[in-house]
Amino acid sequence: MANPLYDKLFGRHAGKETAFLHLLTGEVVTHAEFVAMAARFANAFAALGVKAGDRLAVQVEKSPQALAAYAACVQSGIIFLPLNTAYTASEVAYFVENSGAALLICDPEKRDGLMPVARFANALLETLGPDGAGSLDERAREQPDHFDTVPRAGDDLAALLYTSGTTGRSKGAMLTQTNLLSNAQTLVDVWRFDKDDVLLHALPIFHTHGLFVATNITLLAGGAMIFVPKFDVDVMIDQLPQATSMMGVPTFYTRLLDDPRFTRALVDHMRLFISGSAPLLAETHAQFETRTGHRILERYGMTETNMNTSNPYDGVRRAGTVGLPLPGVELKITEPSTGRILPRGEIGQIEVRGPNVFKGYWHMPEKTREELRDDGFFITGDLGLIDDMGYVQIVGRNKDLIISGGYNIYPKEIEVLLDDQPGVLESAVVGVPHPDFGETVVGFVVAEKSGAPDLGQITTAVGDKLARFKHPRKLIVLDELPRNTMGKVQKNLLRQDYADLFSS
Repeated sequence: MANPLYDKLFGRHAGKETAFLHLLTGEVVTHAEFVAMAARFANAFAALGVKAGDRLAVQVEKSPQALAAYAACVQSGIIFLPLNTAYTASEVAYFVENSGAALLICDPEKRDGLMPVARFANALLETLGPDGAGSLDERAREQPDHFDTVPRAGDDLAALLYTSGTTGRSKGAMLTQTNLLSNAQTLVDVWRFDKDDVLLHALPIFHTHGLFVATNITLLAGGAMIFVPKFDVDVMIDQLPQATSMMGVPTFYTRLLDDPRFTRALVDHMRLFISGSAPLLAETHAQFETRTGHRILERYGMTETNMNTSNPYDGVRRAGTVGLPLPGVELKITEPSTGRILPRGEIGQIEVRGPNVFKGYWHMPEKTREELRDDGFFITGDLGLIDDMGYVQIVGRNKDLIISGGYNIYPKEIEVLLDDQPGVLESAVVGVPHPDFGETVVGFVVAEKSGAPDLGQITTAVGDKLARFKHPRKLIVLDELPRNTMGKVQKNLLRQDYADLFSS
């Protein structure tokens, strides 16, 4: 029996000259060197007693060696669990204990703080630094550069990714070989990646965007990556001439647009810019196209499914939408209370079904039954609609829906209006507790660099455009909106920080 994910991603392009250019160290790694590195890691895992089906948790900085640890897990049949590098020791403890990880790999500087975590969970602890050095590398150097690939079936687990956990404890999404491979194969075809592509990779690799989208696609296509440790405008502008494609979150693109060196001439040779993980403002779309002549391709995915939809490579890329369902993915809009399919143009919950949809939540059968229907449709928790052209528009998260005085209020409708007002760079709308209405609307706006917005004028504009029950009871100017590492606005923090705004 084969190991489909390993065979397709890592076993096909051994003759390719370059797999990575790692900018932190200047290291150039060929595909053959990368495969050999992964094999040494796989042998090191085996020597430590970590075997197929075990979980391996990784909290390390981005490097080719970190990605080789992922490849080694795939080759060994070990379930890979990447963790956000910003997590504290207490947060890591939950993931290690909940997953039952046999091995935790961390940055050498975090070893002392995480040793008690590993001991309590009865897990082994190894280190791997951003330059590839550490105890794991030392072990791997003593190992042969060949490893007998462990056979795996399509339904076998390849990875365990925990959701962000903004409401309650994080849930571990179980992703199979088929989930990851099918999505990568679809995206290589839809986005036209091939062996000549060079991806400018500035995303973290503890998240599905940077790991299972960006790297899996490039490895499957046999292309190369310029591996940037983190987003830096100077580095990006310096490296763009060597790249053919780029994936990023909206803040990548807004920061590039803020720099006068980011010009049409700089990116005229580029083939594709892709954005995801958070909504891209229509204004950013327009500014980017005016400046560069390129239209950003926006798509929609999540931890449990990888990518679900995409604007077309050929055809109209519509700002404010996340495009059309990917080949093999079914998407429907349903009424939350009944599951009834809603007609085009009506807002409801988004449900998806396809080979990309995860297997369920780790050790949470009840939660799995709540969100994964018997017929295979996954209730995403996102609210949206399908427009008259078949494009999907995301309205917001179900948990962000505001119910004020019995009326349903969709924050996105108000945010679009606020974003259009003079002096407003971006906005966020949340519901906070209110003694009379249960909850009420509060709007947060960030000022453009050119000057502060006129809150009185904005209030008037809202009054002219929206029904009274949708009006923000208060508008608050912030220096910036709170975001997670992938650029998503953390509305839960706004609700938390302003929960007592209307308390008596």
